[in-house]
Amino acid sequence: MEGSSNSLCQSLSPLLNQLCEDPRVAWLLNTRLGQYLRQHPVFGLSVLLFTSMAVLPVGLFVVFALVTLVMSAVGFVFVEVFLLFVAALTLLFTLSGLAFFSLVASFIFGTFYMMVLNLYRGYYQHEATQSRPTAAEEERVDSQN
Repeated sequence: MEGSSNSLCQSLSPLLNQLCEDPRVAWLLNTRLGQYLRQHPVFGLSVLLFTSMAVLPVGLFVVFALVTLVMSAVGFVFVEVFLLFVAALTLLFTLSGLAFFSLVASFIFGTFYMMVLNLYRGYYQHEATQSRPTAAEEERVDSQN
């Protein structure tokens, strides 16, 4: 059987002769499929043409699928990073606004507290000085007792 595969390869061309000397090709030609293709050369040529012409579209589809997969993964990462960036900025501005509001509110309430405290002290100090007897009045009261 090996002689018939070599005679077929030698009759086609010297380039195919080198190809047929490859042990893997010789093994393929000695299988049942190889024998069938040797017996039906038109079908073998059709299979060879179909596979050689299908490599480009299949390869382009695989490349397109891989590029699409990588781009969607990278796009997802970029979208996720963008969303995290927007969320972080929102958190930063919210916390900054809360800190500013806390400072302003504490300033206003502190000022209000000090104002009310001073008014309260002033009012009761004025009441205390008006209701307290003077030193001369205290001496008079003491001398009467």
